[in-house]
Formats: sequence, C-alpha cells, structure tokens
Amino acid sequence: MTETELVVGDPVIAGVAAFAAARVPGVARLEPGVLGLVGHLARTGRQLWVGQEPVASAGVRVRRAGGLLAIQVDLALTSAGHVGEVGRAVQRAVAAAVTEHTGTEVDEVSVYVLDIEPRRT
Repeated sequence: MTETELVVGDPVIAGVAAFAAARVPGVARLEPGVLGLVGHLARTGRQLWVGQEPVASAGVRVRRAGGLLAIQVDLALTSAGHVGEVGRAVQRAVAAAVTEHTGTEVDEVSVYVLDIEPRRT
C-alpha cells in the first residue's frame, strides 16, 4: 500500500481555532481587525468561488513556515475575566482543539486582545 500525504487546509485549521477560542469563558467575540477582515473576505470569496461553504474564522490567522504552524487569534474579552488567564486558556484550547480535530501539531498560538467590553450596570 502506498502512503499518501494528508494536508489539512488553513481555512479548516482557522475554523477549528475560531470555534475553540469563542467558547473559552471570558471571550466576548473574535475581532478580525483590518488585516484580518481583508484576509477573511478573500478566503470567503475563494471558498464561495469553488462552491464551498465558508468557514466562520474571522479573527484567526494561520501561518506556516518551515514546517511550523502558528495561529494568531484576535479577540475581545468580557470585563469579567483576567486578560492573562483568559489569554492562556485560549492558547491551550486552540492548540488542543486543532491537534485533536485535525491531527496537526500547533507550534505557537498568539492571542491579541483588541478590546474589553465595559461592564454593564
């Protein structure tokens, strides 16, 4: 039997990462930022062009270089959580989910907190 290579596409990895990050307590929403929004629109357009259902991945960027996989997550937090604790929880959740669901090892997860929602009284 011949061995074949399985490559999991960046949109799939971004979708899994977005799903995992959004479910961490203290995360209000993913924030794509300007560059992330442009990338997301291009990726969504490409997926629609080939007849695929776009993956919800705004706020997540996937980079591969030299066999390494880096994921960047841009997000907004609720005012209830501590930035450091929530950020570390997002890193753990994203790395675990991507590895579990795709079999792809994650070398780095960077979390950028772009906003904190004010407390509503």
